[in-house]
Amino acid sequence: MPHPLRSAEALSVLAAEQKSAEVTDWAARIGWLVGLVLFVVLVYWLMREGWRWRGTLQGDLPELPTAPDDPGAPRLTLRGRYHGSTTAGQWLDRIVARGLGTRSRVELTLTDAGLDVVRPGATDFFVPTAQLREARLDKGIAGKVLAEGGLLVVTWAHGDRLIDSGFRSDHAAEHTAWVAGINARTTAHQDTPQHTTTTEGAER
Repeated sequence: MPHPLRSAEALSVLAAEQKSAEVTDWAARIGWLVGLVLFVVLVYWLMREGWRWRGTLQGDLPELPTAPDDPGAPRLTLRGRYHGSTTAGQWLDRIVARGLGTRSRVELTLTDAGLDVVRPGATDFFVPTAQLREARLDKGIAGKVLAEGGLLVVTWAHGDRLIDSGFRSDHAAEHTAWVAGINARTTAHQDTPQHTTTTEGAER
């Protein structure tokens, strides 16, 4: 028969080993969690610094226009989301200056004067009709990808830049009417003769 004293000692050693293993497992888990948290913080910091650096590079972007006191009667209205703005034709070259990088809810109103962009919790802006270039259906902008044709993209001029801004209506079927409405105004504006003032008559 096993000696009772030796059996007790063996059980004591086994219990101590199990306790040591449990402590070691907890230490490894805590270390892994701390490492994961530090990694997430580092990624967030790098993203924020990249955002600020991009904003600094785009510091020459002029202030965004605001809506006139009397923009005229609404031709089209839309409620949905603003998904961001990029350099025209470059759907990953995000513009973050002047608050254009902030995704938000949006209310769009198209009038004869232009496009009024109202964003609760973010910067509103207004695109005069003369600055509108075109509208189209697309599927992605600023890293956001939707279904084919699920995005209304409006191209407009601001300063020396051409900008694509992406919107998605709560009712995607409205997008087609918006493309037609904006493009009709840009075409009409381009077809309107531009009057210039000269001094030729004064010199004669």
